[in-house]
Amino acid sequence: MKRIIRKSLLYKTAVEYGDYTINHVEGCSHGCLYPCYAMMMAKRFGKIKTYEEWIKPKLVNNALELLKAELPGQRDKIKFVHMCFSTDPFMYGYKEISDLTVELIKTVNGFGIKCTALSKGILPKELATLSENNEYGITLVSLDESFRQKWEPNSAPYTERIKSLKYLHDNGIKTWVSIEPYPTPNIIEQDFDEILKVIGFVDKIIFGRLNYNKLVSSYKNRIEYYNELSDKVIAFCKKNKTEYHIKEGTKNELIAV
Repeated sequence: MKRIIRKSLLYKTAVEYGDYTINHVEGCSHGCLYPCYAMMMAKRFGKIKTYEEWIKPKLVNNALELLKAELPGQRDKIKFVHMCFSTDPFMYGYKEISDLTVELIKTVNGFGIKCTALSKGILPKELATLSENNEYGITLVSLDESFRQKWEPNSAPYTERIKSLKYLHDNGIKTWVSIEPYPTPNIIEQDFDEILKVIGFVDKIIFGRLNYNKLVSSYKNRIEYYNELSDKVIAFCKKNKTEYHIKEGTKNELIAV
């Protein structure tokens, strides 16, 4: 695995449900084809040129050193640190990435700051032994393995993701699921209620539409569809006393004609 050196690591994010974040890997082996917004941005800013380059992750070799240097001066500004918005902190099949992520979380917690993490990989059991204030989530937009193999080709199988999340939940850790980017029926027809049922144990659900995809743009009932699913998430969460967040631009008021 290639390694790179950076000059900084910790930064304030503009993502709507974020605060500060760390991206200690460049690229992502999961190779999602929605397309991946992080990959699009990496291409735009000249960090990579091709998809093949993107799916060969590079570890930031001095990440721990940078974090220890940057945290003391910023600790009073930080509510929490998220891992990650442009890569995966528990990349499937990359133990060295997962191990570094755990060390970074320990370091952040050592300054009295909580961490949140989101992954399409396997959440390690060791996370249950870290700060009880941390929150961990998985991305889950389907239960169909053929869909995963086509659209998230190198990510962890859905059942394994869910199992790792349930383990943390059962050990008293706050858990969440990001149902994003959720596809339209012309991409895959599936039972949305079944997905909600499977993740009914979590403390929070984030729901968001699929963007930057021509198939979604061509689906004429997409506004009504995402409104309906957003309402389902809200109703489900209220019934189960679960937190929720509907991503900006997902639920739109229909204009009466």
